[in-house]
Amino acid sequence: MSEAVDRRSLVAAGFTVLFWASAFVAIRDAGESYSPGALALGRLLSGSAVLVLILLVRREGWPPRAAWPGILASGLLWFGVYMIALNWGEREVDAGTAAMVVNVGPVLIALLSGWLLREGFPRRVLAGIGVSFAGAVVVGFSTSGGGSASVLGVVLCVVAAATYAIGVTSQKPALRHASAVQVTTFGCLVGAVACLPFAGQLVSEAGAAPLSATLDVVYLGVFPTALAFITWAYALARTTAAKMGATTYAVPAIVIVMSWLLLDEVPGWLTLAGGVLCLAGVAITRARPRRRSGAPAPAEPSATAAT
Repeated sequence: MSEAVDRRSLVAAGFTVLFWASAFVAIRDAGESYSPGALALGRLLSGSAVLVLILLVRREGWPPRAAWPGILASGLLWFGVYMIALNWGEREVDAGTAAMVVNVGPVLIALLSGWLLREGFPRRVLAGIGVSFAGAVVVGFSTSGGGSASVLGVVLCVVAAATYAIGVTSQKPALRHASAVQVTTFGCLVGAVACLPFAGQLVSEAGAAPLSATLDVVYLGVFPTALAFITWAYALARTTAAKMGATTYAVPAIVIVMSWLLLDEVPGWLTLAGGVLCLAGVAITRARPRRRSGAPAPAEPSATAAT
């Protein structure tokens, strides 16, 4: 049964990674017509509409009181601050630098979840994180455009990474009391409310933006937000935050392929090597320890002694 659950969580994580990778391309395109706050609000409003519809169809009501601290924290930080910071950061730095800096997030998730959620520090997860982070660094340096990143852009990407990590760590406890649909829907609504000060910008920019940019905003809300955040929450409820965070290291590798196909940006061999390292690290974190014949599965060793 546990193997079936792990397989389903892996499939859910795969859908999340694909949609989140596509978001980098859509954000870049939409960012030419929409300011960071307006883009975040438009994305969250589109996502909220789809999520509320799913919530009503499934007849899932108000989340329990115990889930609300995590919903509020993840909604404000991950759905709100993170999206604005990422949108703004991608206007200031190139994609390679942004990917390298934002991918500090899974490292922070592993540290925060090991400390605050008492998930421990399994050696396999830490090893996979190290390999994937090395891959992200290689991808970042190979596509960084000669190191022309602005200080502001790097700082914004660091803010995005930090709020992403805190948001994930806050969301994990909420999933013990509410469903993935409930946590995602109300987190998205909280983020949308927090971004309402940008409503005036969204209205004025939507009137002047080309249709393609507006469709990008809707796409970001429906797929990378509504659907991907549900599959993320579903998988997060069934595994550790550290493992889920490490899974997102596959995003840079997939972005490379999407940029190659959609933007006609052919990656160099160093970029491809970094992408392979990202995927290898994810494979390490998701691998199950080998069992001896007839012996029960051993607990995964931790890098720190139990207390």
